[in-house]
Amino acid sequence: MIIRRYLVKQVLSTSLVVIALLTLIMMGGRLIKYFGVAAQGRLDASILFSIIGYRLPEFLTLILPLGFFIGLMLVLGRLYVDHEMAVLNGSGISRNQLGRLLIPLTLAFLAVQTVLMIWMSPWGIRQFEALTTKQAVRTGFDLVRPKEFISSGPYTIYAGDLSEDRRNLKDVFFYQRAEKPGQPDIMILAKEATRVEAPDETASIVDLVQGRRYEIFPRTPKYTQAEFQSYRLRLESDQEAKFESSEVEALPISKLWNNRNDPVVASELGWRIFVPFSIVAALILAIALCEVSPRQGRYLKLFPALLIFSSLIVALMAVKTRVSKDEMGIWAYPVVLMVYAITAALFSRKQKLAPKIKKRIQQARS
Repeated sequence: MIIRRYLVKQVLSTSLVVIALLTLIMMGGRLIKYFGVAAQGRLDASILFSIIGYRLPEFLTLILPLGFFIGLMLVLGRLYVDHEMAVLNGSGISRNQLGRLLIPLTLAFLAVQTVLMIWMSPWGIRQFEALTTKQAVRTGFDLVRPKEFISSGPYTIYAGDLSEDRRNLKDVFFYQRAEKPGQPDIMILAKEATRVEAPDETASIVDLVQGRRYEIFPRTPKYTQAEFQSYRLRLESDQEAKFESSEVEALPISKLWNNRNDPVVASELGWRIFVPFSIVAALILAIALCEVSPRQGRYLKLFPALLIFSSLIVALMAVKTRVSKDEMGIWAYPVVLMVYAITAALFSRKQKLAPKIKKRIQQARS
C-alpha cells in the first residue's frame, strides 16, 4: 500500500536521524569523560574507541525507544500541520488505522531492541569489563611519562627518563598508600627499573636496582628504612581504575534464568524481557498524543509527550529497583506497560467518547 510505504519511510528515516543525534550526544559526553581519565594517566588513550564501541549497545537500549517515539511524534504531527491527516480522514483512513499500518515497522524495532537487550548489551558489558580489567594492570609503569607524576589508584609513580619500549625507567620514585588503617605507606627510590613479563595478567612485576625502601606510618614520626641492590615489586590490578558496572547486567540470559529466584537477578531478567515492549507502548502513546492543530505546529505537544514517555521509562526503572529489593515481583513490569498502553488507547478515543459523555451528562441533568 502506498500510504504504508510512505509512513514507514518517513518514520524510519526520522527515527534513525533522531537516534543518531541522541547517540552522538550521549556518547560524546562519555568520550569526553574517558579523555579526562586518560589525561590523568589512568587509561591508555589507544583503547578509548574500543570502550565506546563496547558501551554502544548498552546506550542504544534506552536511546532506541526514545528515538522511535520522537520520530513517530514528528511525522504524525507533520501530517496534521500539512493537512495531510485531514485528507486521509476524508478518504476514510483514521488515525488509529495509520497506527495499524505502522505495526510491521514497530515489530522490526521491537526485534532490534530485544536483540540489543538480551544479547548485545550483556556481551558489550562483558567485553568492556574484560578490557578495563586488563587496562587496570596497564597502570603505573605502563602509563608513565618522563618527568611527570602519575597517580593510579593507590600508586604514585615518577620517572626521570623512559626508554622507547617503555620497559626501562631511570630515577624512579614510587609511593603506595596503605590499604588498611594502621598499615604503613611505602615509598621507594631507585636508580633504575625494568619491567618483567608476568605469568598472568593480574599484576605488573618490576625489578628495581640500587635504591631505598621506606615504610612510613601516617600521622606519626615512625618509619623504617632499607637499602637494596635489587628489589622485585609486584603491582596488583588497580581496582579503582575499573569502571562501575553491575555484574548481573553482564550475565547471559541463560544464567539469569537459572538463578531467577534471586531478587537482583529477577529484576534484571524482567528488565530484559519486558522493556523492549516499550517500543509498542511508544506507538500507542504517539497515536494518542500526536493530534495538533495546524496553527499550533507539530512541536507543541512534543515536549509534554516526551515527559509522558520518559515517565514510563522512569517507572520501569523504579520497578527494577523495587524488584531487586524483593518488594515487588517480576509481574510489575507488564503491569506498568499495560497501564500506560490502556490509558493511551482510551485517550486516543477521546473524540468518540467525549460527545457521548457530554450527551449523557445533559440527559442526566434533564
